[in-house]
Amino acid sequence: MKFKLDENFGTRTQQLFRNAGYDVQTVYDQRLQGCSDEHLYEVCCAEQRCLVTLDIDFADVTRFPPTQASGIVVIRAPRNPGLALLEQLIRQFLHTLIQMPIGKELWIVEVGRIRIHQAE
Repeated sequence: MKFKLDENFGTRTQQLFRNAGYDVQTVYDQRLQGCSDEHLYEVCCAEQRCLVTLDIDFADVTRFPPTQASGIVVIRAPRNPGLALLEQLIRQFLHTLIQMPIGKELWIVEVGRIRIHQAE
């Protein structure tokens, strides 16, 4: 599985994905920081990468259908989360991913749970 980390994640998060054996790139790797959500979505679709983001806009499945991408993961953290909490949420996601592949779905990762939006 291939992932693209949005600009709200840095090298520490990228390393967590690499340590888990995943192919991961960041928005910074391709100098896409500041691009529109639509453009980032198109890049992820073209590269067949699952987007991992803090941007709740990507939870809009009518605007960003996860079935056209390789999935979308929205990390939902309280306002101004610390690095430790973000890493905890990423680890929670990676642990769940071992048990169940994401497919072409929208996953909302919150503290203690993951909500999965099934395509209708």
